[in-house]
Amino acid sequence: MTVTYVLDGTQIKTLEDFWRVIGEAVNGPGGYFGRNLDAFADCLSGGFGTPDDGDFVVEWREHQVSREHLGHPETARQLEIRLSRCHPDNRPQVSAELAEARGGRGATVFDWLTEIFEDRAPGALRLS
Repeated sequence: MTVTYVLDGTQIKTLEDFWRVIGEAVNGPGGYFGRNLDAFADCLSGGFGTPDDGDFVVEWREHQVSREHLGHPETARQLEIRLSRCHPDNRPQVSAELAEARGGRGATVFDWLTEIFEDRAPGALRLS
């Protein structure tokens, strides 16, 4: 039987909000389901609260609200954080992505998340 996890998009205004909301949807209050993009991808691959057989869907309700909040301004904020922590060899690439985000161009945080869903759990994400 397919397990459905529900995300309330009205509660997701930052990437940190997303980590909290998905963690609680999958694993209950205070639950963990990744707190960075790599960990989230690993969690979607199984063994961190989702069924072992991979029979689950994530219904992201009011996703348009989240899409707006997780747009270019939030992307720029996240890239600023990444730039402050990344290896010096990666700074030129992160700086270029940051410039794109500040200009309202390029992939957004919302795009990052939906791409990870499609890569690690194809068909599991339902936007409503």
